[in-house]
Amino acid sequence: MSTEVVSRAHRESWWRRMSRKMDKASLAFSDQVRDAVLLRRDLDDDFYADLLEILVGADAGMGVAEQLVASLRERVRVERISTAEDALAALKTEMLALLQARDRSLRLDARPSVVVVVGVNGSGKTTTLGKFAHRLRGEGLTPLVAAADTFRAAAIDQMRLWADRSGTDVVAHQPGADPGAVVYDAIQAALARRVDVVLVDTAGRLHTKSNLMAELEKVHRVIERAIPEAPHETLLVIEAPTGMNAIAQARAFHDALQLTGIVLTKLDGTSRGGTILAIEAELDVPVKLVGLGEGIDDLNVFDPVAYLDALFAGVLDLPG
Repeated sequence: MSTEVVSRAHRESWWRRMSRKMDKASLAFSDQVRDAVLLRRDLDDDFYADLLEILVGADAGMGVAEQLVASLRERVRVERISTAEDALAALKTEMLALLQARDRSLRLDARPSVVVVVGVNGSGKTTTLGKFAHRLRGEGLTPLVAAADTFRAAAIDQMRLWADRSGTDVVAHQPGADPGAVVYDAIQAALARRVDVVLVDTAGRLHTKSNLMAELEKVHRVIERAIPEAPHETLLVIEAPTGMNAIAQARAFHDALQLTGIVLTKLDGTSRGGTILAIEAELDVPVKLVGLGEGIDDLNVFDPVAYLDALFAGVLDLPG
């Protein structure tokens, strides 16, 4: 199987269906661009200053915004671009180059592959994991869920509910059990049953005084002892509407666990279209999956071309 979860054709179909859910981000971005940029006759310093302000306001982050504007200035000079519309098309190309420079493939070739899903409570971690199981089953793979968020009884029940929706088996212990023991049993079950992917749900908060990151590191060590090259993916779930406020939270997880990817949820509920660029630049970790709704099939691999097509839909009518 390819390391991509879904085929290109399926991905494009999904993004066409879901892109309308990005209307909030697209409208906010296009309104600002139209008012501050498209009405300008000259590509002067004020043009670039306004464009920088728009990108920062879209939560692209100051560093990324300055990089994009500087690259655009140079492109405009070299290519002798003279209109605001052509400059915006060039900006889209610059943004695409940034996004396409990252490897977004999911490493799921091992049998079993182990994917650890982390994030604070309320980020959509458990529902994302259930949707991921659904995607894997749609690709003909057999996932198994380890309900290792044992510090909340509701988390185990919620995980069972989402797993049932996707027809996925769950390995769970009683609330309060050792998360490492749950993960160990899940891996042993996966080996015995020839499961393709083990999806590990984890705690986002502890009721005890124990340090959350220390507990998650223990879970990682259990996985490594069972399968030395695992976990194959460690994915952090972040809500897109939190924007730049999620950076400090994400950095704490990354420092402790060495994240391999980001899952950005609620992309349909944010007006900050640049969040993906900022998160990736700050952490040097790629966004690999995105959620655009509450349905079980509303999770997909991140497609930079489709994402930018949706973001620029209000101001450009260009092919990706």
